[in-house]
Amino acid sequence: MTGGEGSVAQFDHNAFSLPQANQSMSKRLDFSVGNSFFRNPWVAAPASTAARDGLGPLFNTNSCQGCHIKDGRGHPGTADTDSVSLFLRLAIPADPERNLQTLLQHGFVPEPIYGSQLQTAAIPGQAPEAKLRVEWREFTVELADGSRVALREPSYHIDQPAYGPLHPDLLISPRVAPGMIGLGLLEAIPEADLLAAADPQDSNADGISGRANRVWDKAGKETVVGRFGWKAAEPSIMQQSMGAFAGDMGLTSSLVPATDCTPGQHCDALPHGGEPEVSDRIADFIAFYSSSLAVPQRRNLDGPEVQTGALLFNQAQCAACHTPRHVTGEVNQRPDLSNQSIWPYTDLLLHDMGEGLADGRDEFLANGREWRTPPLWGIGLAQQVNPLAGFLHDGRARTLEEAILWHAGEAENSIAFYRQMSAEQRQALLAFLESL
Repeated sequence: MTGGEGSVAQFDHNAFSLPQANQSMSKRLDFSVGNSFFRNPWVAAPASTAARDGLGPLFNTNSCQGCHIKDGRGHPGTADTDSVSLFLRLAIPADPERNLQTLLQHGFVPEPIYGSQLQTAAIPGQAPEAKLRVEWREFTVELADGSRVALREPSYHIDQPAYGPLHPDLLISPRVAPGMIGLGLLEAIPEADLLAAADPQDSNADGISGRANRVWDKAGKETVVGRFGWKAAEPSIMQQSMGAFAGDMGLTSSLVPATDCTPGQHCDALPHGGEPEVSDRIADFIAFYSSSLAVPQRRNLDGPEVQTGALLFNQAQCAACHTPRHVTGEVNQRPDLSNQSIWPYTDLLLHDMGEGLADGRDEFLANGREWRTPPLWGIGLAQQVNPLAGFLHDGRARTLEEAILWHAGEAENSIAFYRQMSAEQRQALLAFLESL
C-alpha cells in the first residue's frame, strides 16, 4: 500500500488516473470536475466555451494532459514528434544587488524578451517564440563485468526566435513533465520532517548533504520550504498548478495574474478570456484533482529477486536520498490524506547530481548542479502509462538503468557500487524499482 489507505490496484495504462481509494463519493464528484478541466483542451478567446477560453496568446500546449500524459510523465521529442511535453526554462545571470526583489519572489531573473519559459506555440495573430530542436549524442559506458550500456546526451537549440535575438548569456533548463500521482500525500508530509532529514553541511560525513529549497509562497506572501517541481521551487500544489497554467498555457489566475508574455511581445492587444481567465472555483477543482490522484499498489513484493533488489538498494545508499517511508500529518477536510503511512522514496530535498546532469541555472537556493529527489513510487508503471516516457528531469534516460548511470555528485559512491554489481544483482535492483 505504497500510497497508504488510498492506494489502488490499477496497473494498466490508466494506473495513474484514479482517485484516492479512500476518498468519499461526494469528493469523487469534485475529482471528476477537476479531471475535466485537467484533461480537456482550453481554447483561444473569444469562444462559446467561456469557462475554458483565454488560451495563450503564447503557450506550449492547450491542456494539462498535453504534457502530463495519462497523468504520468512526459517525454522529449523524437525524430518524428515535437517536444510538446518538454520545455525550456529561461534565465540570465543575476546581480544579487540589482535583482534582489526578483530573486526573492521569482528565484531567478527571466530573459528580458522571452520571459521565464520558451513558448513554442501561439494563437492566430501571434507568432510562437521559437522552435525547440533537440539533438542527441550517444555514447557507451562499461561496467565492471564488461557489460556496456548506451547513454544519450541531449543538446538544445532555439531556432527562428520571433521577437529578436536572445540574451547573449542565456541560461536554459530543460524540464519534462513529471507524474502526478500522490502529490497531495507529498504536500501533507510535515515540514519539520523534511527539515530534520536535511544535512546541508554533511555533518555525518556520508557524502550526502540534502538541503531544503526556500521559495516564495504567493498566497502567504512569505518564504517557505519548497517541495514541488524539479528543483523544489514551488511550495504547494495550487501554486505549482497556477504557475503551469500561466507558463504552459498562457492563462491567468488570481494567484498568478500575469502570463509569461513580456511587454515587447504585445500580447495585451489580443483578446483574453477574462480577468482572471482561470476562476478561483476552477482553480480549486484543478488543485483538488491534482492532490487526489492515487498511487498504485506495489507488485511482486515478496518475490526473491525483488527482495534481493531491496537489500541492494539500501546497500548502495540509494535510500539516503530516496527516503522510503513518511507519515503524513493532519490535513483539514482531507481524511484521505491525513495520517497515512506512505512509501514515496523521496526526501523532497535538493542534492548535487554532478556535472553531467547540471543545467547551470539557479532557482531560489537550488544551484545549477542540484535537483530535488524525485519520488520513485509508480516508476515501474511509467512506461505502461506512457510508452515514450523518459526518466530524469529532461527525459534523457530511456530505461531505469540509464537513469541510474547518469547519477553523480552526491550519488558517486552509489553508482560506483552499482557498476561493481554482477548482472544478476543489477537485474535484481531493477526488478525492485519496477515493483514500486
